[in-house]
Amino acid sequence: MDPLKYIFHKAMPTGKLSKWQMFLSEFDIVYVTPKAIKAQALADHLAENPIDEELFFDGAENHQGKGIGAVLVSESGQHYTMAAKLQFNCTNNMAEYEACILGLKMAIDMNVYELFVIGDSDLLIHQVQGEWAVKNAKFMPYVQCVQKLCKRFRKIEFRHTPKIQNELADALAAISSMIKHPDTDYIDPLYIELKEHPVHCSHVEAKPDGLPWYFDIKKYLECGTYPEDATSNQKKSIRRMALNFFLS
Repeated sequence: MDPLKYIFHKAMPTGKLSKWQMFLSEFDIVYVTPKAIKAQALADHLAENPIDEELFFDGAENHQGKGIGAVLVSESGQHYTMAAKLQFNCTNNMAEYEACILGLKMAIDMNVYELFVIGDSDLLIHQVQGEWAVKNAKFMPYVQCVQKLCKRFRKIEFRHTPKIQNELADALAAISSMIKHPDTDYIDPLYIELKEHPVHCSHVEAKPDGLPWYFDIKKYLECGTYPEDATSNQKKSIRRMALNFFLS
């Protein structure tokens, strides 16, 4: 699978932004949907009513502004993401609607016909499904917009999930909200690679004597011996590195 690619247009990275980028990298972007949704009832529902694609959405707010994020997960586990910074005054619930609509439009653009929509906004989920009355007039256009977009799908379902189980969409929204000057700079695409081996294994070279870099470690594992001219520190390093390997 190709590394997941995040694109944030016209933005300036900050210290906190770097922290969230590091946070995102822990996901490994292989197949996080079953891990992200842990509620047994939801798992049973998905097993009984399989839908090809799943959409996660979330809004975030801090002292620097509001951001939204959406993650579309395909049947094969591929993740497609979108994020935006909101430059207008809005409430947290309005940001949730903005995030949901962002994700729905992405799914429509990608010709998705069956969708399971998952978010941590109780208000949005219940209002869209007609279970709660829309008492605040400013939410009515959002509800109507979502319901209109829903008609573009053959099958669509909504389900609420706790915020802690909506981590990836939450992280995207948080990154977007932290961007200070979206009109002045550009953030290059962020690639998340899969690292299957410790970094020191990828950057070692052959020894000058032509022996492989792991020769001394292998010798220590086999016989418990060190090179004849090894210093005390070198012996200590060999013992420490040997802890990461075993003979096969």
